[in-house]
Amino acid sequence: MTPTLIIVPGLGDSGPQHWQTLWETKFGAARVVQDNPEDPTPETWSARLQETIDATPGDLVLAGHSCGVLTIVHWAQLYGGHERVRGALLVAPTDAEQPGMSETDPAVCQMAPVPMQPLPFPALIIASENDPYASMDRATEFAEAWEAELVSAGEAGHINVASGHGEWEEGEILLGEALHAWTPPDVVRF
Repeated sequence: MTPTLIIVPGLGDSGPQHWQTLWETKFGAARVVQDNPEDPTPETWSARLQETIDATPGDLVLAGHSCGVLTIVHWAQLYGGHERVRGALLVAPTDAEQPGMSETDPAVCQMAPVPMQPLPFPALIIASENDPYASMDRATEFAEAWEAELVSAGEAGHINVASGHGEWEEGEILLGEALHAWTPPDVVRF
């Protein structure tokens, strides 16, 4: 059986043209819906992710974007992961500790400090070389700390609608490759 994709949005809940929302429809994914998508805290956003995992049967793959990535890593630290989570696609991780973030997007700072422990499941970070929310050097630090693979998306901005990533076919290819690596060979994939 194909794992169920759980969409973990960042600030603003990834609007209707965002790749996360398009994937939700395309792949029949579950979605984490925060009570206040503009006010992240590690505890409340992680608790909602745990509720979504508990309510979604079968094997799972998490797909986080921006502060959604921070939600996943905080959840892993607070809850220790979950035996049904087969892996996580971590797209455009936001650096809540980045100098100047309190002026750029103060809500993001509520997700600091960023956990820097290994994740209890395989993960693939897709980072942009010109992301205003995290440098490629910082994404590399995240990959090393989380024991995740790192793929450069080139100069792709924040890998969101504003940077031209609606459908995001390259992301679907990377998701397919990750699923192939994270699931047994007899499992049907997207």
